[in-house]
This record gives sequence, structure tokens and C-alpha cells, in this order.
Amino acid sequence: MQRMALTPDEIERYKRHLVLREVGGQGQQKIKAARVLVVGAGGLGSPLLMYLAAAGVGTIGIVDDDRVSLDNLQRQIVHDTPHIGVAKVASARETLARLNPQVEIEMHDRRIDAKNALGMIGRYDIVADGSDNFATRYLVSDACYIAKRTLVFAAVGPFDGYVTTFKPHATGPDGQPYPSYRCLFPEPPPPGTVANCAEVGVLGAAVGVIGTLQATEVLKEILGVGEGLAGRLVLYDARSARFNEIKITWDPANPLSGRAPTIQDLSIHAGPQHGAVCVA
Repeated sequence: MQRMALTPDEIERYKRHLVLREVGGQGQQKIKAARVLVVGAGGLGSPLLMYLAAAGVGTIGIVDDDRVSLDNLQRQIVHDTPHIGVAKVASARETLARLNPQVEIEMHDRRIDAKNALGMIGRYDIVADGSDNFATRYLVSDACYIAKRTLVFAAVGPFDGYVTTFKPHATGPDGQPYPSYRCLFPEPPPPGTVANCAEVGVLGAAVGVIGTLQATEVLKEILGVGEGLAGRLVLYDARSARFNEIKITWDPANPLSGRAPTIQDLSIHAGPQHGAVCVA
């Protein structure tokens, strides 16, 4: 990512970043030069998008083919009542433009699928997945591996959620590749065995916690500061107000990034069951 000079207005806007030793002027220039693709402008995407825009991420892409509905507004805070029926990418762009007009928003009002995923993802430095269906998660994860892009991933349940970072194209301190999504979940569960938030409900504020953690990890990856979540899965339980951590390791037998991979391209994602962008 190429550094970009800050304007006087940006220096004033980001001065709380500029006085941070871990950010400073050079770090803020990295944030300004960064390009981040957010998959889904829903419950996770809402705080994620708002904090990335507020932080000054120079270019934010949003991919979502859905429209704002009244039942979204309990948790999808990037949208509001006057935007019911409006495309989510357009609604989010208006909110982010009011928050920070210096950030460029690229709208992808379409489904991400096997045909467009690599071309779309390849235009960005980092991808953040806020979808809530397995077809999209596997597609995005596989495409990020093939395109060698870091993926900051999050998912939520009714009162809980988890976040991690996948960069299996890179190696960790132990010399082994970092794990991929398929190291954690080798295959998707059978259809109908995992209920979505429309069926079981979800606490809106808990979704916001996870989306905010996701934004934090994206910014850490841009800045190269702190300890990232590659190889670590952080879990949050809102009912007990507790965080826990699980270590994730590379699975040499996984079909994407293992020793004998069987997934070489995105052809396994072709078909009517793939390519949706459903969001929490």
C-alpha cells in the first residue's frame, strides 16, 4: 500500500490517531492508501463500515445486492428508516459520506459469485466478510486464498459471535502456513441444519460488538501493529460478558491450502445455490 499525504483537514480529523505512537502520520497515510472490500452491509457490515470510514480508509468497497427493510434496523445501524426499500450499498454510501466525505465508496450492487469474485477481490488489499450463509463464506474464503488477500472474518449467533483473520497464503512464525476457513470448517454443514438469525433471532448490540472487533482487526492489518488474529479465533458471549480464545492450526489435509489441494479454482462454487450475500 502506497502512502498518501494528508491534507490539513485530514490532519485535524485524525489527530487522535496522529498522536498514537502505533499510528502517527505514517500509519494514517497507510490507512488513507488502503483499499478494503466489505462483503455485506448488514449487522456486521454496519459498524465495520462506519469505523473504517471514520478511521479514514481511503477506498471502501461494499458488495451487497439486498434492499433495506424495516426488520434490518434493529441492528443494521448504517441504514435508517427513510432508506427502507433502498439498495443497501446506496444507503450505506450516503451514511458514510455524511460521516467522512473524504473516503471513496465503491458500490457493488450485485451478488458475489464464482464469476466475479476474483476480479472484485483482486482490486482490494483486505477483505472483511460479514455474510451469514455458508455458500458466501466458502466462496469468499477460497477466492481470498487464490487471490492472496487477507480475510478478516466474523460470524454471529443470537447472543454470541466470533472473529478471526485468515491469511493462508502467508506462513506463521513456526514456518507452517496460517490456517484457512477450511481448516476450521472443512465442509459446510448439510442444508437446513444451522438456523439463521431470521429464524432464531439476534441481539443487535451483540452483533455490533463483533463488527467493531472486525473493524479493529482490519485496521491492525493495515497498520501492521499488535498481534493479529491469524491462527486465533476470539469468541464473545454476551450473556456472560466473556471473551475466550481458541487456537487454530493449519490442516495439511484441507482441500484448499493443504499439501494435496483439490480446489484449484472457483468452479465448485458455480451453480444456483452459490453467490448470495445474506447478512446478519
